[in-house]
Amino acid sequence: MTVIVRPATEPDLPGLLALYSELNPEDAPVPTESAHRIWAAIAAQPGRTVLVADLDGVLVGTADCIELPNLTRGGRSILGVENVVVAEAHRRTGVGRQLMEAAMQLAKSAGCYKVQLLAAPEEEVHTFYRACGLLPLAQGFRRYL
Repeated sequence: MTVIVRPATEPDLPGLLALYSELNPEDAPVPTESAHRIWAAIAAQPGRTVLVADLDGVLVGTADCIELPNLTRGGRSILGVENVVVAEAHRRTGVGRQLMEAAMQLAKSAGCYKVQLLAAPEEEVHTFYRACGLLPLAQGFRRYL
């Protein structure tokens, strides 16, 4: 069985929603009609790629990537990465590393000068991102609304 990392398409929506329910189990499910409307907006957004890790037709991981145009660093963009999740049954199998490598390739292809993400506070998560070559170089701030 081989995991293939590829851009998500609309038929992947149920699998994405299942993965997101693992990421944020306390969230209420997004109604189907709303999910399709939101997916259409995501798919239409320039520079946005939702990566999925596909294992024989089953989504086992995802990472949402967006190229952010930038007027510094010679006009080179930033790649933001959000909503990274690997299905619990497939953690520690290399799926997360494959997703992050694909995100790095997206960034390189787009001429980005950096990849940036915020991580959960758990040390296990930080260890994973360090192993993928990311460094904790800045303090993150957030305000939930």
